Amino acid sequence: MRAPTPAERVRATRARGARRANGAVAALALTLVALFVVALVAGDPVYSLVEVWAVLRGEIVPGASFIVGELRLPRAVLAILVGAAFGLAGITFQTMLRNPLASPDIIGITNGANAAALFSIVVLGASGAVVSFGAVVAGIATAVLIYGLAASGKAVGTRLILVGIGIAAMLHSFTSYLLVYANELDLQRAMRWLNGSLNLASWDDVAMIGVPFVVLVPILLLLGPRLALLRLGEDLAAGLGVPVETTRRLLVLVAVTLASFATAATGPILFVAFMAGPIATRLVGHRGSLMLPSALVGSTLVLAADLIGQYAFDTRYPVGVVTGALGAPFLIYLLIRTQRTGGSL
Repeated sequence: MRAPTPAERVRATRARGARRANGAVAALALTLVALFVVALVAGDPVYSLVEVWAVLRGEIVPGASFIVGELRLPRAVLAILVGAAFGLAGITFQTMLRNPLASPDIIGITNGANAAALFSIVVLGASGAVVSFGAVVAGIATAVLIYGLAASGKAVGTRLILVGIGIAAMLHSFTSYLLVYANELDLQRAMRWLNGSLNLASWDDVAMIGVPFVVLVPILLLLGPRLALLRLGEDLAAGLGVPVETTRRLLVLVAVTLASFATAATGPILFVAFMAGPIATRLVGHRGSLMLPSALVGSTLVLAADLIGQYAFDTRYPVGVVTGALGAPFLIYLLIRTQRTGGSL
């Protein structure tokens, strides 16, 4: 039997990698669909698949039309959209800066949104849309500040991470002061925001993230090929015709806006943006774009964590508490791995 040529071996390896990636994406999608069904069916009371399907078709089912259609469905849809938004924002920063630590929740962007939301609640006595608008504006402003302080000369990625961590520490101190200053009523509202929660999710919250999601995600996908080239290094990307500085600014603006709107809708759901990209990379490998796998991982993490927080314990926990418990050891693992491998995903 003739031995395969080097070219044939390369093609076979690529085919195996593509099959692995496609299989992982299909498995993630099926897992997400299964979790979505569980989120609509499970609870008190439990509804059958027939009743849930009837509600989704627009039929009036006593009890189920309200509980499924107005409580469980917007909560599950919000979890999927917010998880995908955090996952996309995280993988954009991590790929662009070639460091798994470079996610919006690590480098201070969500801290800026948190601080503004808390200031609006505690000092201004605001609620609803005012708090959300303040969070979005502050998240974008924080990113502009970090980028402005870091983006000069070479090694922008390392400086941006270090500056972001410093800004995050300052903003965390500010939010801690506001929590001490807050009265009991404002403190309860503030803690719900800071923990990241899908409780009281409504179709208004879905619209808050849904509209920017539909607008921003296609832009991010169009920039995907440039982002893939930036993974190779700025000098090589520039040599291949990528306008590095313009591309980087566009990616930062879109990813930060997406993460800020997600934070405004639910509060900061800790570590989702941080975990989604590295998990997706380990599932599908480095072949092709990681955008879709990271979005699916982010949605799966948020929806699964919400179900765990609701039903796995005697006490119901906000989704951000569960993802925080999962993300802390994952951060330690990535810190150790980053030290050994030089910071690659």
